Amino acid sequence: MQNILIERASAENAEEILDLQKLAYISEAELINDFTIPPLHQTIDEIHAELNNQVLLKVELANKIIGSVRCYSKGSTCYIGKLIVHPENQNSGIGTKLLKEAENQFPDAERYELFTGQQSEKNLYLYKKNGYRIFRDEMLSEKLTLVFMEKANSRV
Repeated sequence: MQNILIERASAENAEEILDLQKLAYISEAELINDFTIPPLHQTIDEIHAELNNQVLLKVELANKIIGSVRCYSKGSTCYIGKLIVHPENQNSGIGTKLLKEAENQFPDAERYELFTGQQSEKNLYLYKKNGYRIFRDEMLSEKLTLVFMEKANSRV
């Protein structure tokens, strides 16, 4: 893929990001046969609240948002979440670039943390490839176990 530009999302992008999020998380829901997962039911008001408390990044292609990630810092940890890429644009390096840019938003963090579903092999592969390691898991239901991953910040 050509050079992509990652920039901060604004309130005007909230609805488009929410639509992309729901599209991206359908495959996760299908993996575990559970369509009650929170990303599929997040509201526009919740996205607006996240815009006030977190860094939301976006990738656009032809004036359409095709990727997004959220991150925030608490203590010495940068938490990264809801890394999404449009299904048509997956496996082209966008996820890796979004992950690295999320990390770059908090260069003084001592560590980075994220989570994904235990059955999300593509996500686990992406995160492991980028230096993340599993440090715990949490069973939320019979169908869903979350895998928490971390990475030390080599720049600190």
